[in-house]
Amino acid sequence: MNSDNSMSSLLKEAQGIIGPQQGQMRDRIVNSIYQTAESIAASTVSTSGKVDWDRKIDKIITSKIWGFPIMLALLTVVLWITITGANVPSSLLAEGLFWIEAKLTDFFMAVNASEWLHGFLVLGVYRGLAWVVSVMLPPMAIFFPLFTLLEDLGYLPRVAFNLDRFFKGAGAHGKQALTMSMGFGCNAAGVIACRIIESPRERLIATLTNAFVPCNGRFPTLIALATIFISGSVAVTFKSAAATLTVAGLVVVGIAITLLVSFLLTKTLLRGIPSSFTLELPPYRKPQVGQVLIRSVLDRTIFVLARAMIIAAPAGGIVWILANTMIGDTSILALVAGWLDPFARHMGLDGFILMAFICGLPANEIVFPILIMSYVSGGAMMELDSLKALRQLLVEQHGWTWLTALCTTLFVLCHWPCGTTLFTIQREQKSWYWMFMAALIPTLVGIVLCIAVNYLVRGLGLV
Repeated sequence: MNSDNSMSSLLKEAQGIIGPQQGQMRDRIVNSIYQTAESIAASTVSTSGKVDWDRKIDKIITSKIWGFPIMLALLTVVLWITITGANVPSSLLAEGLFWIEAKLTDFFMAVNASEWLHGFLVLGVYRGLAWVVSVMLPPMAIFFPLFTLLEDLGYLPRVAFNLDRFFKGAGAHGKQALTMSMGFGCNAAGVIACRIIESPRERLIATLTNAFVPCNGRFPTLIALATIFISGSVAVTFKSAAATLTVAGLVVVGIAITLLVSFLLTKTLLRGIPSSFTLELPPYRKPQVGQVLIRSVLDRTIFVLARAMIIAAPAGGIVWILANTMIGDTSILALVAGWLDPFARHMGLDGFILMAFICGLPANEIVFPILIMSYVSGGAMMELDSLKALRQLLVEQHGWTWLTALCTTLFVLCHWPCGTTLFTIQREQKSWYWMFMAALIPTLVGIVLCIAVNYLVRGLGLV
């Protein structure tokens, strides 16, 4: 019995000594195992002078000097291809869907349907769906295959390797880099990807912070604001490049906020020691293009789009009701916007902007159309036919400044996830509490950030 007590006390003493350096010791042990395996392989296996291209490439891609510039360059290229490549199909798809809307309107007129029924079903429900499909489908159909190609090529594990020390320093898991990357296409898909993280605590951290990376539903708003207020002074040839670089910069800001919030969560709500994991970099391989297209389109694009449509359909009808139900001479939408205006001014916004975000909860794609509808009092979601017309509406008619655009951009980056993502979080975590926290945390970050930027800029007299 004494020997057992002695052994137990020695084990506790050893744990106390090793505890703070447990992660480092584990890394050293794994590194030693691989070094031993490599030395045995080198002494027993003849390679006949064959060049190990995987190792040569990895020395560059995972190096401390070149690893991050290459990652940022690839991110910028993927975003540029997605942004420029989605313009034409989005326009064509929108034209086709709104042609159908016109035919539906003709049908309702032919059968003498009541005006409210036409407004609710066609101008509300159908138009909301049309915008979600036309805005989401082309970017997802481009981004997800590109993302899956990088995954199939073997590059994404290198991204996790490069970012591992940052997430580990934030108390999170290195695999969060992969789930965060998936969030660029859709935050709901990023939440589902969190399943690859074994630790429940770190999986929850990744889930709660996934909304800080902009999904393709937020890209159109970010691109429009960047084009109007940043690339407006740039030559026409470089407008697309300027908008892409701006959005890429915002993505980097989103990653920094993700790391900061992850760190704060590990010190407050989700305390714990980050778990270690051994990431064996797979060999580079030729992507199976056919399988990549099928997997990305069926498993990701169609799946996410279907969820978004289920959420967006009733939202369009509700927004139409709010915009067309009058109290006196003012719609409910305008009344609530007026009530929100004093608080929104502290954030550098106005009541209509904040109301558009609230009404856009079901789908980020409809935030800007709702804002435009509110500004022009159109009674139905609408989109102006050019960025020039949009700039005139925002700047000349409603007094937007570059500070308004900056605060709006920051709130686009940091606010509650869309309804599809919240629904997915509830399904994945099986908890209404954590779904609520997933909405509250980024919203508080966005509000604090906007108020701080607004008062700082105004205090310095820059606007």
